[in-house]
Amino acid sequence: MTIVCIPYILLACDDHSQIFAKLWFSMGTFYLDIETTGLDEAEHKIITIQYAELERGTGKIIGDLTILKEWELGEKEMLRQFIDNSPITNKYSFDFVPVGYNLGFEHKFLLVKSSKYDDLFPISIMDRPCIDLRAIGILMNKGEFKGSGLDKLTGKKHSGSPLIDWYHEKNYGEIENYIVQETQEFVKWYEWLHKSMPELRTEWEKELD
Repeated sequence: MTIVCIPYILLACDDHSQIFAKLWFSMGTFYLDIETTGLDEAEHKIITIQYAELERGTGKIIGDLTILKEWELGEKEMLRQFIDNSPITNKYSFDFVPVGYNLGFEHKFLLVKSSKYDDLFPISIMDRPCIDLRAIGILMNKGEFKGSGLDKLTGKKHSGSPLIDWYHEKNYGEIENYIVQETQEFVKWYEWLHKSMPELRTEWEKELD
């Protein structure tokens, strides 16, 4: 029996060719991010959930960026639309593979908020296959956490700190502009990693010879 290890999931299969064939022909990767009014998942609010499908092998966005807004939908309906309109609840977990930066943050907020409602599917990110670029960002920063934010590693203009004031001031246009720019810069970096990381692997394999 072969054990296939992928972050946050173990797959066991007697015929490993079958499982790799399934993974190759059926896997959806999705950029996923949220904006909140703070860092405490019990006390603070999710104000947006944004996601977009990414092309496998290149990292490019497929289709449109979806931004679900709490100020338009309310918390429960925002969560419901994410559950209903994305493959997050599919039985085959590789139908929705989140791609993000520090996905543990999304995990704790989405799980706590969705678990409040008996008629909503509890959204869990960390018990499914996912691609978290946080570790890569830290390594690109010489192993240091400080200075490894996306606003330091990409063309993102600033951190998300101003969003709290924008939300309370109902300056929703600024929040949406921030989200669009952040997504563009993240995807640009993700595409670059798709091109650069295989070359780095080749360089490493030379070191093994």
